[in-house]
Amino acid sequence: MRDEMPVNRAWILKKRPVGDIAPGDLEFVERPLRDLEPGELLIRNIYLSLDPTNRIWMSDQDQYLPPVEVGDVMRGGTIGVVEVSRSDRFPVGTVVNAGLSGWQSYSIAHEGGVNPVPMLPGVPLTAFMSVLGATGLTAWFGMVDIGKPQPGETVVVSAAAGAVGSIAGQIAKLKGARVIGIAGGPEKCAWLTRDLGFDGAIDYKNEDVGAALDRLCPNGIDVNFENVGGAIMDAVIARMNNFSRMPLCGMISTYNAIGDVPGPSDFARVLMRRILIKGFIVIDYIPRAGEALAELAPWVLGGQIKWKAHAVDGLENAAEAVKRLFTGDHDGKLLIRISPEPAA
Repeated sequence: MRDEMPVNRAWILKKRPVGDIAPGDLEFVERPLRDLEPGELLIRNIYLSLDPTNRIWMSDQDQYLPPVEVGDVMRGGTIGVVEVSRSDRFPVGTVVNAGLSGWQSYSIAHEGGVNPVPMLPGVPLTAFMSVLGATGLTAWFGMVDIGKPQPGETVVVSAAAGAVGSIAGQIAKLKGARVIGIAGGPEKCAWLTRDLGFDGAIDYKNEDVGAALDRLCPNGIDVNFENVGGAIMDAVIARMNNFSRMPLCGMISTYNAIGDVPGPSDFARVLMRRILIKGFIVIDYIPRAGEALAELAPWVLGGQIKWKAHAVDGLENAAEAVKRLFTGDHDGKLLIRISPEPAA
């Protein structure tokens, strides 16, 4: 008997943005869904992750994944619930991580390409889109595998109130380091020091970052967890110590730039101070995810790591909501709530 397939709503890439994402770059459409093949699942997407890398995927620049093709569904990570199953492994009602299934209300995926989402007592489903998902893995591998903070060292995190930065800074604190966060606005800075235990915070919107770094990092900087690039990155690199480390997680200040993006203005310092700079992408670490989750899950269950999830309701609002990543108008992990969570 044929299952009745719902109509799918999706955002497609209509044209490649030039500068900021503009109306008409993405188009909201309705499309029919095909029938399932053996081993496939129909997944009703619940949450969609909005990430700075979405802007990179919209472009045709040299990048770590193939660009989203014009006319294709916009790429994005999702969590959803199985609505129809032709798999013995995933019965109807299973909550799954469907990977980069896209900005759409439903996904069709083969059983080999999805993973069940574990249900942990007291842990909301949004945690698996943030601290126990790709966000947490990014923070952990960048800080622990590359940054390697030691007790007493000074760690600086840019975009520190963001999804990755806030977790990365807390990991450094748990490893015994002094942590200084850079964020935009007094409320975000207060959250870092009051709630997350950072040793200091710099409001880049209202104070001179270099002068604040001199005040808060009198002995220099040993680890720079870099999320922003541009002038803030330059200010931090100028104060990095001998044999310091710089996990390069992102350069969000440059993603909407038109033309070439300059590197550090004082690149010679990388040589003179023997600074290790390593760019990294979380997909390279997925085979090692268990290492990170072995620490992250107990920290979450024990209340040692805090996080925020900012969910915007409605898939139709995704194209507007993604712009919040570049204005800072969100708290923690930015999500789209596409549909209701299943009943417990």
